[in-house]
Amino acid sequence: MKAIIIDDEPDCVRLLALQLKMYCPQVEVVAECTSSEDGLRAIRSEAVDLVFLDIEMPKMNGFQVLEAVGDLTFAVVFVTAYDKFAVKAFKFSAIDYLLKPTDAKDLQAAVQKVERSRRTDSRQLELLKQQLQVNSPRPFPDKIALPHQEGVIFVELRNILYCEADDNYTRFFVTNGQKYLVSKTLRDIQETLEERNFLRVSRQHLINLDHIAKFMKGEGSYVVMTDGTSITVARSQKEKLVERFGWL
Repeated sequence: MKAIIIDDEPDCVRLLALQLKMYCPQVEVVAECTSSEDGLRAIRSEAVDLVFLDIEMPKMNGFQVLEAVGDLTFAVVFVTAYDKFAVKAFKFSAIDYLLKPTDAKDLQAAVQKVERSRRTDSRQLELLKQQLQVNSPRPFPDKIALPHQEGVIFVELRNILYCEADDNYTRFFVTNGQKYLVSKTLRDIQETLEERNFLRVSRQHLINLDHIAKFMKGEGSYVVMTDGTSITVARSQKEKLVERFGWL
């Protein structure tokens, strides 16, 4: 797998190239670029599978570089110094990313994801740009990008009924009857969606509160979703559910 590194910090470029050589031998770095202009030229001249791209760079930022490329025929892994609060943005957009300084295990995981899906969808980039715009009037987009083996599926949040844990995967249940299995843990999904009217009601389930049809109180509390599915509410989460609705 051929790759390009683009980052205006030479030390970061050298470190990442060294880590790839040591921990990801399947990746061949064909260009190490310390400016957005050099990076753009390298992308246009080399047929690559993967680009490691910094976001904040002089003259052209990472998004502007990709816009100049046009049709993306490769995967993108952002290498960023954004703080932990921006991490949700990357997760929400299903974009692979590495936080500086790069960690070897995180790097290996990102490369493995790329191997499963070799392209980055332009819609993913749009979702990420929306998320990273601090002053945006819409702090969250209306859709979520769900990565799967064949690529990415974009689903409107209002159409998600609930999410169910399946070991290190999560299964999404949608109003049209479709089910999507994605390679993210329910904890990852929870971090992304609990600010969008979703609530983790048990170890197994994260539910869309807009799709609760009934709440049955008692020793064995459970909710009935609009599709008729009954989902148990853990005792520790019962109060949180009641508080979100102001129920007595």
